[in-house]
Amino acid sequence: MAAFGEELRRAREERGMALETICEATKVPAKHIRALEAGALAELPGGVFRRGFVRSYLDVLGLEEGAWMKRFEESCRESGMRDPAGMEWVTFAENVKNSRIAPRRRAGLRRAGLGLLLAALALGGWCGWRLATHRRILPAPLVWTVLNSWVDNGPSR
Repeated sequence: MAAFGEELRRAREERGMALETICEATKVPAKHIRALEAGALAELPGGVFRRGFVRSYLDVLGLEEGAWMKRFEESCRESGMRDPAGMEWVTFAENVKNSRIAPRRRAGLRRAGLGLLLAALALGGWCGWRLATHRRILPAPLVWTVLNSWVDNGPSR
């Protein structure tokens, strides 16, 4: 990895660009550019960011990205680092999977919601049927009992 970083530094110096110019153009802190040129990947953020730093650096220098990125990945493998493109995404995907609601619980919530919906539809259908057949929703004796008790006792004050 140090050879790759050294080649990046050499390419930058050949173009007469200062480290600060690279930092301003890429918005990458100087400590990360220095670590990249020194081949100290442990000092850089995770693989996705690491790859982004290298791509930004290559873009500012006007270097061909495809070949340089391939060399970067090869040097990462040679230095014993995990695949910079994939391992962080695998960890991320596993964390997302583990944070989701369990399928059983989700299925239980769906069944409960479906049951409530069916109960509401059944009640609405029953009320509609009672009204369509000109029947009262509440039996007449019950309605008269409630009204008579209110009239006999008078409104409460």
